[in-house]
Amino acid sequence: LAPRSVALVGASPRQGSVGRAILNNIGKAKFAGEFGLVNPRHSEIDGIATVGSLSKLPFVPELVVLTAPAKSIASLIDEAGRRGTAGAVIVSAGLGHGPGSLAEEAERAAQKYGMRLIGPNCLGIMMPCVNLNASFSAHMPGKGSLALISQSGAIAAGMVDWATQRAVGFSGIVSIGDQLDVDIADLLDYFAMDEKTQAILLYIEAIK
Repeated sequence: LAPRSVALVGASPRQGSVGRAILNNIGKAKFAGEFGLVNPRHSEIDGIATVGSLSKLPFVPELVVLTAPAKSIASLIDEAGRRGTAGAVIVSAGLGHGPGSLAEEAERAAQKYGMRLIGPNCLGIMMPCVNLNASFSAHMPGKGSLALISQSGAIAAGMVDWATQRAVGFSGIVSIGDQLDVDIADLLDYFAMDEKTQAILLYIEAIK
């Protein structure tokens, strides 16, 4: 959640696409670490050069943000894991649930390498402490001491909009989506140990 290097896989030049919105947000937040863009169909997007695959990046991304089609997610996680990536945020939806699903394939691929997964089907993450907005929220919150863990992307985005107007800052915001791997309990542990966090706000719809 505080990566020094990030790769975005599946960004598109198409206006209105989720990948384009996340690319714009990462740029606007001025993430200071290494950043790479992976897209096999375009040589550049918005003036940023892309590479055709994760293996062609000149660095190993600690975090991979995935907005690629659902059927490609498991192979992308496998490729990232082979390179030594620590975790992935799966923004993509449509991976299904349970045995035989694309979600199960993705989970198995991650477990081979000890990778952690946030999502799928989530808004993404916003970590003001490292100037990272790997989400498609319209606003990036300021720095503060409140952590937000939300099962709803829409609620998280609404809270960020509300907080932006009132100068409320955050230590981190995580939209957990379908909780394929990382869940509410994991994130409570993480933020409870985080010295920048003084309070944790949860939006919960169901507990497994």
